[in-house]
Amino acid sequence: MTRGSLRLIPANETILAGIGPNAAISGPAVVPALFPDRGSGYIVAMNTSPISPPVLHAAFNPLIRPYLVVTIGFSIAITIFLLPLAIIWFCGVGQWWARHYFHKLSCQLDDRALRYRKGILVQVEKTIPLENIQDVTFIEGPLLRRFHLAVLKFETAGQSHGQANDMRLIGIMDAHEFRNEILQRRDALKQRGQAGQSAAAAATVGDSQLAVLKSMQERLDEIAALLRERR
Repeated sequence: MTRGSLRLIPANETILAGIGPNAAISGPAVVPALFPDRGSGYIVAMNTSPISPPVLHAAFNPLIRPYLVVTIGFSIAITIFLLPLAIIWFCGVGQWWARHYFHKLSCQLDDRALRYRKGILVQVEKTIPLENIQDVTFIEGPLLRRFHLAVLKFETAGQSHGQANDMRLIGIMDAHEFRNEILQRRDALKQRGQAGQSAAAAATVGDSQLAVLKSMQERLDEIAALLRERR
């Protein structure tokens, strides 16, 4: 992806220009030499350097911690035999676990993949190529809304049922905007891939046409040689 931008440069400034990532010409502006009738005016510089989308690091809502303490604690307390464990959980173990879980969370998005990490005893680290993401589901139930949280669920090609829980992230701030950014970058990556395939196909067709023309030229040269011999 290349973005062009125009800006005015005073003639006495240093200009950096070039073609490609390494080519550059530096030195004082040479406006009088290039445009002798303009004196020390301004010239227009075009910036055509390729720009990639910045890497986005997701921020997580600290309210994940009390949410996890409450939901996991009540899940344990449902079973009467685990009620003592639930009491221990609410008395401090849950807060310790939720605090460390929160600090281990990380998620970043670049122009090709989504990477995230979560878990304490069992850490899950995943890299999902954007072209494999089929959809990103936004989940927000009553309890999640109470804690101002949401869940993003990633659906990918070839995903097994056992991977469903690993493909969920809870508590990303501005989750709607982050979801939209994922889908936009996925679509942009697919468009670049299709453009590359079209260019490759056009180059192949061009090469085959060139070979046919070359063959025709050689045949015409042979015919012209035979006609000269008969004369």
